[in-house]
Amino acid sequence: MATNSNNDQFIDRVIKIKRCAAVVKGGRRFSFAAMVVVGDGNGKVGWGYGKANEVPPSVQKAQKQAQNSMINVPVLEGTIPHQINGKFGAAKVTLIPAGPGTGIIAGAAVRSVCEAAGISNILTKSFGTNNPVTLVKATIEALSNLRTKDEVQRLREVSL
Repeated sequence: MATNSNNDQFIDRVIKIKRCAAVVKGGRRFSFAAMVVVGDGNGKVGWGYGKANEVPPSVQKAQKQAQNSMINVPVLEGTIPHQINGKFGAAKVTLIPAGPGTGIIAGAAVRSVCEAAGISNILTKSFGTNNPVTLVKATIEALSNLRTKDEVQRLREVSL
């Protein structure tokens, strides 16, 4: 379910749509919650969660929240600078840089985040839960902790 929004050229991936039922006097009233990952394919990615009484408004709310919560990801030659672990709740994700031509070796949720961020070669492994919502949050957490060699040298005030 990938769409490109025509005005900003963001890559949108719908991760999960949940249906919730509230039992009222006349029967069941359904509401929907959508989780969306948005990226520009060039090192920026974010996730959003929107709730509404219909599916399209919930997806639009999630997209808007995702665009407002974007982070910068250092992408070097299509991969990440170093191995990193991410954790959110019971979800643990390990991201490992890969050589050119490897592709994205990942499950559906982690793959969506990597594609939206513009990462084309990466190896991943998820541990713990297989809930796509927590896997996305763990992956974003891992990507937000990535540092390039230049950043580390500047933060440590050393030069090689």
